[in-house]
Amino acid sequence: MYRWRRLSEKERLSVLEWRVLRGHPTHSPHHVDSGKRHYHLTAACFEHQAIIGTTVERMNHFAQAWLDILQGHSLEVNAWALLPNHYHALVMTEDVIVLLKELGRLHGRTSFTWNGEDETRGRQVWCKAAETVMKSQGHYHATVNYIHHNPVKHGYVKKWTDWPWSSATSFLEEHGREDAEKLWRQYPIGEYGQGWDDPEH
Repeated sequence: MYRWRRLSEKERLSVLEWRVLRGHPTHSPHHVDSGKRHYHLTAACFEHQAIIGTTVERMNHFAQAWLDILQGHSLEVNAWALLPNHYHALVMTEDVIVLLKELGRLHGRTSFTWNGEDETRGRQVWCKAAETVMKSQGHYHATVNYIHHNPVKHGYVKKWTDWPWSSATSFLEEHGREDAEKLWRQYPIGEYGQGWDDPEH
């Protein structure tokens, strides 16, 4: 979305033509079902506004509804983090398109509810969710690290375990701190996800 704003009219037309020729939607993510695989799912509030995080109660309620959907439509939920304006999850599913549709319905329900609570009828709350299939073991572990590090990256906390809306604590309990640190060193995030969930400055 943010890159789109910096394009000239000619560049925008070229991008749209490229997407149409490939059968992609013009202004939303192109979803690809790669079968039973691990997928990194992410979605953000429009303009990266902290609409999810308006209150602790809203964060808790959304986290529960979101995790219910992830667990109900996935074989595994491997990592997750919910922030005030976006979320990340790493899941294994047999049908990512069905899961994305369920997330879209959740986005619709929460948009309606939150806009009523905030007296902002007509406000766009969400950008559509996107998926990335894991291409290797390294990609998988770097994604786990990226997701658990996300609240630290965005300056909400100093340690993974300080953020309550994340699977980091259970991950550390399951793997142990020594193994988790080894995975962090072996699969550093580096430039992973550069610009994915950063608001435009």
